[in-house]
Amino acid sequence: MDSPASLPETGRLYVIGDIHGRADLLDRMIGEIANDLAAHPATDSLVVTVGDYVDRGPDSRGVIERLLGNPFPTRFIALKGNHEALLHEFLLNPQVADHWRRLGGLETMQSYGVAVGEVMRGRNYLDAARALATAIPAAHFDFLASLRTSLTVGKYFICHAGVRPGVPLNRQSEEDLLWIRDEFLSSRADFGRIVVHGHTPAEQPEVLPNRINVDTGAFMTGRLTCAAIDPSGVRFISVR
Repeated sequence: MDSPASLPETGRLYVIGDIHGRADLLDRMIGEIANDLAAHPATDSLVVTVGDYVDRGPDSRGVIERLLGNPFPTRFIALKGNHEALLHEFLLNPQVADHWRRLGGLETMQSYGVAVGEVMRGRNYLDAARALATAIPAAHFDFLASLRTSLTVGKYFICHAGVRPGVPLNRQSEEDLLWIRDEFLSSRADFGRIVVHGHTPAEQPEVLPNRINVDTGAFMTGRLTCAAIDPSGVRFISVR
């Protein structure tokens, strides 16, 4: 599941937390990363987003539209989150709406112009899935299909949710990479690399010896966070 990427010793890694339909905050973060590079030049830089582009916030379509063209002044790799998995599952099996509609799926449908009144009442899921499949542009489907589940950059392992303790990083299941929570968050194990992740919102970004959490709950707190990692250490860029 893992894909490696490299940066020179003087390079910088930017890892952006869960965006969840907040295209407005993504726009501000794009600008802040450009400002950061101007203030602190690096020989090479890479932006990684940890997934959850859709659901909850008001503009899932706008988030994907921006990301599919790489709006950053750097190289860019997008990872997959559990909410992209839910969207895919809904299109294959509309009954998933029983679950997805309570986790932000209604907002995603609305962002693509799909009426949600019947879905809110627990009805006509198949019609909604067909309408959404028609409304999503082919380029958006291509972007979603291109998402990786993990990435290694130097001593960092980047994924959406976390990893299962005791399982080698190169043998982690997609289910755990996208969904794991308590077993990972409570572990003090050395995972072999520092895991940079989102998925579990925190009031402030978290830095522990074995993991870094960059999810500050953009859809509910109005704050999107990015970790800037280079030889000088880890610092955070936040936008509101």
